[in-house]
Amino acid sequence: MSDLLDYYRKRAAEYDRIYEKPERQEDLAHLGGWIREWVRGRHVLELACGTGWWTRVMAETAASIVATDANDEVLAIARTREYAGPVAIRRGDAFAPGALAGDHDTVVAAFWMSHLPLRGIESFLDGVEDAVAPGGRVILLDNRYVEGSSTPIARRDEDGNTYQRRRLADGEEFEVLKNFFGKRSLQARLAAPHRRLDVREWPHFWAVSYELLFRTEVPPA
Repeated sequence: MSDLLDYYRKRAAEYDRIYEKPERQEDLAHLGGWIREWVRGRHVLELACGTGWWTRVMAETAASIVATDANDEVLAIARTREYAGPVAIRRGDAFAPGALAGDHDTVVAAFWMSHLPLRGIESFLDGVEDAVAPGGRVILLDNRYVEGSSTPIARRDEDGNTYQRRRLADGEEFEVLKNFFGKRSLQARLAAPHRRLDVREWPHFWAVSYELLFRTEVPPA
């Protein structure tokens, strides 16, 4: 995944332009309201925070946030933002979320699951759940594929993963793994006895929140 990290490192200065697309503004407003409520009063570990765009949204209601990313270039931008609540910006690897365990009752990964190979999603979720105690909360949000708004799919591999060709402002191109999901596929992929799922969709985005049940709460098989 070094190419993905290199892509986001070089894209740092252009990172937030994706949030300026006119057709996505209504959905972004709904998604922002949704996540503010789910993190209200919570102690959040944010994975792959990028430039802190969603960190700033969540800081309006969260009790605290530890925002992490593997790229120093995007973290430098995140550190320039003003936040409404306490935010700590730290270097951390979203590919190894279990190593970031701490005093968090909520883990958030915004626009990250789509960059994971399909075969690696469950392993990633296991790591996420290692970073938060039973009874904690996991929040995932990401893009849906919308013809004419999303970057076209360039190819699909033998495992079903899809890839985009993305061009930076200087003309450099990258092939980026980007998987897209809908409500039904998310429910099927994320379903587990210890997860109480809430899945939402908007035209351009999806969001999932779930509580990690204590073992005594898990329904018998």
